Amino acid sequence: MAGALFSRNNWRRFRNRFNDLSRCTLLNYRLYRQLPDDVNAENNFFRFTGEIESITDGHTLWVKGEDLTIPVSLEKTKCFLLPKHEGAIPVAPAQIRLNTICTLTEGAKVFIGGQLKMKNNRLSFYSSKENPLIVIFYNCPDDDLPREIIIGSRTRREYWNAVTPISLAAGVLSLIYIAASLLGRPAFHLTLITAIIAVFIPVLPIIPPGILLTVLHQRFMQNATTLRANRDLAKFGLLSETQKQPYRRFDIRAYSLEVFAWITLLSGIIINIIFIFLILFQFEVITL
Repeated sequence: MAGALFSRNNWRRFRNRFNDLSRCTLLNYRLYRQLPDDVNAENNFFRFTGEIESITDGHTLWVKGEDLTIPVSLEKTKCFLLPKHEGAIPVAPAQIRLNTICTLTEGAKVFIGGQLKMKNNRLSFYSSKENPLIVIFYNCPDDDLPREIIIGSRTRREYWNAVTPISLAAGVLSLIYIAASLLGRPAFHLTLITAIIAVFIPVLPIIPPGILLTVLHQRFMQNATTLRANRDLAKFGLLSETQKQPYRRFDIRAYSLEVFAWITLLSGIIINIIFIFLILFQFEVITL
């Protein structure tokens, strides 16, 4: 849960940052020539779209636009790849490393948003802790990019993240240790059975009869994710006229569905636990 909250917060900041930068002035050759020499003294934030031309110095990406080629420093910069999708739902953007960028073909489309600074006698996009760049490689029409990013970043499985396997392994090992320490101690027989059943809690949602409620849980969560994506689109002004409504309405409905989803999942797990206890009681493994 902690990993899910951390992941959700990071992607929320990513969406807000992308929305802010996607509304910045589009940099072109005419504007580039009009920039002052003391550009560092200004909070100059721009967006720029183009194609990969080359990578030099091991960390400088050159991006070619319609009438301008601009260098982008990839130092301390998080880069994302928006995969091409076949279905109606956009695919979640994935953070990629520099060695992955080097494998992208020349001509791949790039979106850059951030601050323009004078470094080594040339104007470049640079990332800093206060003003991080956003660099996104994509393969969709430019006008569709904001919608693809907003919806795609909402389709991520936040409750399965880098912390989840570690958390599950720690929990299982702890319960096995507890169960092993209670072996041969009749007074703790029920506690021993409870610990053994708890070891299998991660798989309880996918076994009958509770799996029926797990399916409902997934449906509720999917609908809640869709509502949250629409909420973001409404907040950023990306919904069509026929779909427009106050984005707070999407929030209320999404929260309600998530509450129902978790109640449904927990109910399925409890039903399975009771079912297992009844089976164990039937075979006199436990007694009341």
